[in-house]
Amino acid sequence: MNSQQIMRIFEDTAYVRMGGRPEEKKTAEYLCQKVAELGLEASVEPFEVPMGDMEEAFFQADGVSIPCKGYMCCGSGEVEAPFYYLRSTDAWSLSQCKGKIVLIDGYLGYWVYQDLLENGAVGIITHDGNVNYSDRDIDQRELRSYVHNGKKLLAVNINTKDAVSLVNKGVSRAKISVKQREYTGTSQNVILDMPGQLDEYIVLTAHYDSTSLSQGAYDNMSGSVGLLGIAEHFAKNPHRYGLRFVWCGSEERGLLGSKAYCAAHEEALSKVVLNINLDMIGCIMGKFIACATAEEKLVGYMEYLAFEQGLGIHAYQDVYSSDSTPFADKGVPAVSFARRAPANTATIHNSYDTMALMSGEQMVEDIEFLIQFTNRMANAQRCPVDRQMPDNMKEKLDIYLNRKRAPK
Repeated sequence: MNSQQIMRIFEDTAYVRMGGRPEEKKTAEYLCQKVAELGLEASVEPFEVPMGDMEEAFFQADGVSIPCKGYMCCGSGEVEAPFYYLRSTDAWSLSQCKGKIVLIDGYLGYWVYQDLLENGAVGIITHDGNVNYSDRDIDQRELRSYVHNGKKLLAVNINTKDAVSLVNKGVSRAKISVKQREYTGTSQNVILDMPGQLDEYIVLTAHYDSTSLSQGAYDNMSGSVGLLGIAEHFAKNPHRYGLRFVWCGSEERGLLGSKAYCAAHEEALSKVVLNINLDMIGCIMGKFIACATAEEKLVGYMEYLAFEQGLGIHAYQDVYSSDSTPFADKGVPAVSFARRAPANTATIHNSYDTMALMSGEQMVEDIEFLIQFTNRMANAQRCPVDRQMPDNMKEKLDIYLNRKRAPK
């Protein structure tokens, strides 16, 4: 693909496509069409996801209504209680949450939620945005099933400007009301198989969904286009190892597509020698990175290859917050590639993630390196990456997947 063709795909997909919503399915069908244009055939593999259609949500602070969005899948009901801003998660600060509606900074992750439950919070407020942005956008967030485990607290999300104002005014009382219809919906993975000479294969992944405010050009139609570019190359060139391309749905909702894929194909994962994941490439600014959830020797290999190809890279060993992680958790060595932009040049999960962040020429350069890396792996006499997951990566996977708490 050339830069003009790439930018046309960004134009065609310049809309919000949340996991489980019709727009996500529309994009899955579009990807199948783009694969067909390569003379190949992709299939759609559906999987179930929890959904919630919000009927109403409101939040009041000292009797004044504040714009908000209710958390999808947090249940329905109403709660009124004293307001409390949780500045820190130390034991004393958490002990002050009892019987209160609590404002927290950041995302509502597993351990924060468990701490709030354990310390008797009765409702939760989060915030996002930036006090310096002109917009008053509010993201549609979700109380994920692995976070609540059946114990739900009502929660709303507000704009950061309002959060600052509430704390500055010293509000004392809050009220949350949420009404929604919760049900089981459908998301989908798009799968393309390209058999090789061997019965073992490499899985290449990228997610194509977005968050509620975002057109997701950078995060992550860019990675999805990258997969198309790699598939285009190998449609015309031989490869010893089979290649399976998986465009993952509902990644932004907790890696649901890759988790569903690994669950549905668990036995077949023994034949997978490597996962190559693309999540945010080709932006105008930023450095190219490679994160290996695998043996450390792979880091040096990627650095040498990038140097050989004339591409600057920062390679390191860690767990990457993307669709590579469920594969690594099943023992499949995985590497995620990205071009990470400085925060002041490209932001994600908001309305500023559009094709204006993207460079067709940089996309071509990044895809070319990814083709070279994939070609080395796919045409190796034996894939050189050790199938044994290192102990330090097992530890990090336990922490990332909430099986173990990170040390403070």
